[in-house]
Amino acid sequence: ACESILYQPELEKSLFVCPKCGHHLRIGARKRISIFLDQDSFNEISSDEETNNILNFKDTKSYDQRIKEAVSSTGEKEALVTGVGKLDGKEVVVAAFEFRFMGGSMGSVVGEKFVQGIKTAIKNKYPFICFATSGGARMQESMISLMQMAKTSAKLSLLGKAGLPYISLLTDPTTGGVTASYAMLGDLNIAEPNALIGFAGPRVVKETIGKDLPEGFQRSEFVLEHGFLDAIVERKNLKEKIGFALKMLH
Repeated sequence: ACESILYQPELEKSLFVCPKCGHHLRIGARKRISIFLDQDSFNEISSDEETNNILNFKDTKSYDQRIKEAVSSTGEKEALVTGVGKLDGKEVVVAAFEFRFMGGSMGSVVGEKFVQGIKTAIKNKYPFICFATSGGARMQESMISLMQMAKTSAKLSLLGKAGLPYISLLTDPTTGGVTASYAMLGDLNIAEPNALIGFAGPRVVKETIGKDLPEGFQRSEFVLEHGFLDAIVERKNLKEKIGFALKMLH
């Protein structure tokens, strides 16, 4: 944000937060998991789930081609990584979005991997934590993608009935159908500083209502002020704060 030159070792040491202005850079799913969980404690689940072009969808490219390119550029099979790990020695289930995979969009496999994570949490009586960063529902899967909003929300209600905490961490950006479903359903909804959080983006909202938007519209601080978040926590403090919250909730 301050346009300073940042060197990789310095950036890694600061957890990919600008040491000069505090801007939180976007990071990948596995990097986020490695920063957050105890070292070498993560074991992935549902790693073999792969996307199929159920609707035979094609725009300027076929959906198959887009998936192939996303797999090649990220090394991931889908936009969500789920697994079991330890946070301060306590076992938790973690789901983390990979934004580089088609904008972290939610299709049928993302929904299924999220649900499998919840099932694992319920079976083992573990807390469930999700790091959301997404453009929303995946248009190439049409109604099948939108169904995941109801599917994941329904499964979260079972997690609640089992008395297990769900902590939702919203990172930059979290928008669309993901915001309109499980990203905002946490027992605690926590965001990183200055993350874009909303349903329709600011440009779409502005064009729709034909008015200028308030300064900082849909950023974490604005969303917290208007009652949709419980807290904003810097990346360096997330592990400590969530560890403390889990001691209270679980």
